[in-house]
Amino acid sequence: MLFTAKEITETIDMFLRYKLDIRAITMGVSLLDCCCASGAETRRRIKEKLLRTAGSLVQTGREIELEYGIPIINKRVAVTPVSLVAASSGETDYTPFAKTLDEAAKELGIDFLGGFSALVQKGLTQSDSRLIESIPNALASTERVCSSVNVASTKSGINMDAVRLMGGIIKETAKKTAERDAIGCAKLVVFCNAPEDNPFMAGAFHGVGEAEACLNVGVSGPGVIKAALENSEGMSFDELAEVIKKTAFKITRMGHLVGKEASKRLGVPFGILDLSLAPTPAAGDSVARILEEMGLESAGTHGSTAALALLTDMVKKGGIMASTGVGGFSGAFIPVSEDEGMIAAVRNGSICIDKLEAMTSVCSVGLDMIALPGDTSAPAISAIIADEMAIGMVNNKTTAVRLIPVPGKIAGDWVEFGGLLGGAPVMPVHKASSEAFIARGGRIPAPVHSFRN
Repeated sequence: MLFTAKEITETIDMFLRYKLDIRAITMGVSLLDCCCASGAETRRRIKEKLLRTAGSLVQTGREIELEYGIPIINKRVAVTPVSLVAASSGETDYTPFAKTLDEAAKELGIDFLGGFSALVQKGLTQSDSRLIESIPNALASTERVCSSVNVASTKSGINMDAVRLMGGIIKETAKKTAERDAIGCAKLVVFCNAPEDNPFMAGAFHGVGEAEACLNVGVSGPGVIKAALENSEGMSFDELAEVIKKTAFKITRMGHLVGKEASKRLGVPFGILDLSLAPTPAAGDSVARILEEMGLESAGTHGSTAALALLTDMVKKGGIMASTGVGGFSGAFIPVSEDEGMIAAVRNGSICIDKLEAMTSVCSVGLDMIALPGDTSAPAISAIIADEMAIGMVNNKTTAVRLIPVPGKIAGDWVEFGGLLGGAPVMPVHKASSEAFIARGGRIPAPVHSFRN
């Protein structure tokens, strides 16, 4: 027998009881060959190429789901950063490009399309500025388009002019989608060290160093890890680490199988497998509850950063043993609105923004899906971004910020985004001003350890 009865039962339990799934299959598509001097012609080429290249993505995903019995929750597309694609058009408002991407996404039947993006870690081109200024209108007038801006890197430092700009952009995006609890901000990510092969939204884009097209897969299994730790009482951390690593190995093998099969059927190269424990609002699918299984009364209490560091590292180690294509983020996400355990920790006072910031120094991403009071100022938002970018820059890791200042809401109110985005309590921010700090502009230089080649 290839598999024992115990192994088959264990796999079935992973899917049915512990919510194991392929969180996303994301096709990356290069749009560089769509560029021309006419904006209208560039958009025509973009839509034609997306429909031609990704036309069978959704159907292929459904066929694999049925044949293998493996849930594939989201089918997505990521494209070359639009600031590069639209630069030659000469247009000043890039909202029409976002609308074209949205039209293509609807015709393809995909959940989200990422890549309304700009890479400005060392400076802004004219096209970068036009794209960033277009973000509020673009996200307010589309349903499935996601946007990201990389404002910092370990190699380049932090572009504080871009950080200052993004505080205002987030506020304006919240204002333009106020009637939907500022949902536009849930589709906007600010990055340090953004990966070019990330399958997860809202930050996915197809990097310029990538192939013409490729398939990236995101696997998620917080419930499986939690279940594996439920009988861990009395274990040392060495033993606990082994349990997590072995479980991550099993999850990754499943994702590798799906990625290779989907890649073959779609006729595009297999890119990377991102093994990130990405939670959902559903009970039993929480990263916070994994930390509590390690012995914490509530996620966010003292010891949470150490527990998260162990979890993230063991997930990476187990994944690397299972697939040569591990990439993207790979580790553990801690979004507030998408994790019922994190929501509970916010409500009981165990987690505040400061503690979340500390935990982001060891998790996969950063301050994710955090609802803020509607009167939070643009400089305050920029200052929160700057702190998170500093963590990523100094630690040579990816960090990201997805903040949602909800108009009309105050700390303690509840906001609902729906679907996988969930809902969250509005979290308070510090009252002391950072305005003079943010007004300085310029660039925070790269750390000394960045000068390697």
